[in-house]
Amino acid sequence: MRALTRSLVAIVFLACAPQPVPQTAVSVVSPWEPDIVGFETADRTNPPSVGGILFVGSSSIRMWQTLQNDFPGLPVINRGFGGSELSDVVHFAHRIVMPYKPRVVVLYAGDNDLAAGETPAHVFADFQSFVAIVHRDLPTTRVAFIAIKPSIARVNIIDKIQQANQLIRDYIRNDARLVYVDVFTPMLDASGQPRPDLFLEDGLHMNAKGYAIWRDLVTPVLR
Repeated sequence: MRALTRSLVAIVFLACAPQPVPQTAVSVVSPWEPDIVGFETADRTNPPSVGGILFVGSSSIRMWQTLQNDFPGLPVINRGFGGSELSDVVHFAHRIVMPYKPRVVVLYAGDNDLAAGETPAHVFADFQSFVAIVHRDLPTTRVAFIAIKPSIARVNIIDKIQQANQLIRDYIRNDARLVYVDVFTPMLDASGQPRPDLFLEDGLHMNAKGYAIWRDLVTPVLR
């Protein structure tokens, strides 16, 4: 009888005890969501043609305001956004790459990743992920990777920049659809340091002279 009573008490206790609240998925909104929505809004107003040349990546792409003049006669689209990292480009690829079905994607990213503490191996892995996403749906699209640039503001991580560039360069050699654009070397002076004459006052973003180097190196890839 006592055993039965203890069992009934235990059942009542368990029934009345607070139950764990089921965990629900938390939706984290990317800080770049407004930028992406802005692209999508612009596309609805003025839809770009498919099969063009898409420039995508961080602020070095976003601030390349002379794309139309630098590549006259070519259908170029600029979808650079803020201080984004390569992982952000991977995250938004289905919204800022796939809708345009580009024949060439020109990618610049990885700079901010390394500055934030990511390893060269992590940047390389994100590049591989980006390529896999693009070629899953667009198997003939070429991806041109602009090497992570050396800059005055980030000279302290120049070794990591070189390591990331080398990992990506070696990988690119194995796929004819991939192109490595070496902007790193011509942006160094004779002593192996970033050239001050190529940068704005912040020592990070480029001036017209810096973009002219990029233009001359990217042009053969597009034509």
